[in-house]
Amino acid sequence: MTKRSFIARVLFVCGLLSTCCIPAIAQSDYPNKPVKIIVPFPPGGTTDIMARISAEQLTKIFKQAFVIENISGGGGVIGAERGANAAPDGYTLVMTGVGQNAVAHGLDPNVKYDSLKDFVHISLIDLGPNVLVVNPDRPFKTLKDIVDYARANPGKLDYGYTYASSGHMAMELLRQATSTCADVKKKLNCNPLPLVGIPYRGGGPLMNAILANEIPIEFINQDAALPYVQAGKLRPIAVSSLQRNPLYPNVPTVAESGYPGFQALSWAGISAPKGTPKPVIDKLEAAMVQALQTPEVKQRLESVGFVVPTPGSAAYVSFLKSELDQWVTLIKKSGIKPE
Repeated sequence: MTKRSFIARVLFVCGLLSTCCIPAIAQSDYPNKPVKIIVPFPPGGTTDIMARISAEQLTKIFKQAFVIENISGGGGVIGAERGANAAPDGYTLVMTGVGQNAVAHGLDPNVKYDSLKDFVHISLIDLGPNVLVVNPDRPFKTLKDIVDYARANPGKLDYGYTYASSGHMAMELLRQATSTCADVKKKLNCNPLPLVGIPYRGGGPLMNAILANEIPIEFINQDAALPYVQAGKLRPIAVSSLQRNPLYPNVPTVAESGYPGFQALSWAGISAPKGTPKPVIDKLEAAMVQALQTPEVKQRLESVGFVVPTPGSAAYVSFLKSELDQWVTLIKKSGIKPE
C-alpha cells in the first residue's frame, strides 16, 4: 500500500467515525436549543392548556425552553400534518388528540398522515369525559327525558356540536346507542335517535349558543362546562365516561342511565415525527412520566375533572389503537360526511 493510499483510507475512516459520532453527541446533550410544540388548535382551548402545562414541566426538567406554536385549521388536521412532516430531530413535537388522530381518519380516508405510522407517541397527557348539558330553561332533567321527547317528536329537538370534536362523536354515539331497531335482538333496520345537529365553528360559539338558549342540548368537555354548571347556567344530565367524574359526583354516567358500555372521552397526548432518534424519545418519555406524576400536575388536571392517564409510549399507542377503531367504525356506521 502506498503512503498516499494509506492516508486516504485513514481520512475516509475518520470521516465515517465523525459522521457517526456527531448525531450521538447531539442526542446525548438533547435538548441544547428551544423545542417547539405544535398545538393544532387556537390558544385557550383544552389541548392548548395541556400543551402549556407540559411545556412548563419539560422546561423545568430539561432547563431548556419548550415553546408553543398554535397552527389551527381543519379540526386539528393542518397542525397534525405539519407535525408529522417536521424534521425528526426532537426539536419539533406535536399535540395529538381524539379529533386529529382518531376521528379524522374516519372522516377522511385520504388524510395525509397515518396516526399510527407517522408519529412516535411519547405519552398521553389527559383523559376526560364530555358532559351532556341542557339550558336550565328547558324541561329535561334526565337522559330518559331527552330520549323520550326526541322519539315522540322526531326532528324537533336540536343539538349543537363542533365538527369532528369529541363532543360531536359523543352525540353520534348516543344517537346510535338510543336507536330503535325493527329487529332488536339482531340490531337490524335501526334508526338513530331523531335529533337535528346544528354545527358551530368552535367551542366558544357553541357554548354561547346553549347559554343563550339557541340550542337546548350539547355534549361538551367537562372542564369547559364546569364553571357554568357551578353557576347554575347549565344543567348537567350525564357524563360520557364509564365512571362518574369527581367534579360531577351527582351526575350519572350515560352507561348507568341505561346504556351499558357507553364511553366517549376527550384526550390529548404529545408525539414526535416518525424517525426521531430513540435516545431522544426515551429522554422525552422519561420526562413526561416524571411530569405527570408530580403532585402539581396531578392537582391541576384533577381540579378541572381530568383523569391522569397511565403515562408512557406503550400505554398511549395501545389507547390510540382502540380509539381509532371505535371512531372510524362509528363514523362509517353513522354515515357522517366531511364538512
